[in-house]
Amino acid sequence: MANIVTGCRILCSILLLFVPAFSPTFYILYLVAGFTDMIDGTIARKTNTANEFGSRLDTIADIVFVVVCMIKVLPVLTIPTWLYIWIGVIAIIKVFNIISGYIIQKKFVAKHTIMNKITGAVLFILPLTLSIVDLKYSGGFICTIALLAAVQEGHLIRTELAAQRKGGEN
Repeated sequence: MANIVTGCRILCSILLLFVPAFSPTFYILYLVAGFTDMIDGTIARKTNTANEFGSRLDTIADIVFVVVCMIKVLPVLTIPTWLYIWIGVIAIIKVFNIISGYIIQKKFVAKHTIMNKITGAVLFILPLTLSIVDLKYSGGFICTIALLAAVQEGHLIRTELAAQRKGGEN
């Protein structure tokens, strides 16, 4: 059941490509996709069906949703250069985390930390607030949280490496 809900997020994300940004249909699909993101993990845990496949599908659905939203929203926003640079720095850290996680564990590693969840929540709220909060303020706030989350994620990945190495020495 949880994977079906996650699949709905992928479907809603794809449908977003075919509607105008910030239209009523956009907001409906956007909110449904966000709702499925909030409940799929809970459903998996409550039904005792949480597994590696579901976790990976959730990560893929998140990536699809974020990429589609970027494709739809970024072209209609006026984003300050400093904000693009800050987003780029965060993206580089996240890519480094993915690569180092793969090197360390020989598999794709995604940390579902509280900071990553907070980042996702405030990023999700962003399009809903653009008409009342200037992007330079909301973007700076979100980038601060996202940067902290990315650094924390990298720390956790490298801490696991240190623990694995220490465990191998005993």
